[in-house]
Amino acid sequence: MPICPTMLKYSTFAKEKSLYNTPSCFSIYAAKLVLEWLKGLGGISAIQKINEHKAKLLYDFIDNTKFYTNSVVKKDRSLMNIPFVTPSKELDEKFVKEAEKEGLASLKGHRLVGGMRASIYNAMPVKGVEKLIEFMKKFEKENN
Repeated sequence: MPICPTMLKYSTFAKEKSLYNTPSCFSIYAAKLVLEWLKGLGGISAIQKINEHKAKLLYDFIDNTKFYTNSVVKKDRSLMNIPFVTPSKELDEKFVKEAEKEGLASLKGHRLVGGMRASIYNAMPVKGVEKLIEFMKKFEKENN
């Protein structure tokens, strides 16, 4: 088809004797595994519901506490990356360090924004979000 990228045309590989460019076999294989996993869950609509549920759990917790805040306007909030802060930068740093000790990694916020950022992409299970919320409750109780 005319819209087919050069890299994906069999004619390109035939003309160049398979030397045009080597496709990234690992990436193709990884994509296959992800697509099979998604299909097993019930497809795109199923993962959408799961992601909306995870985000709702975390946003609802943050919105109903006075200790953590999220400054993103509700209509603009991401399902995948949820930023939040504690009352101070010192507590943010402490939060990240203590979270890591609990197996909650990569929560440090963007270098330009600071705070924390929970990335809850497709592969993050609901139990992972629940574990984060439990840690957040504990941290708030100990530092409020």
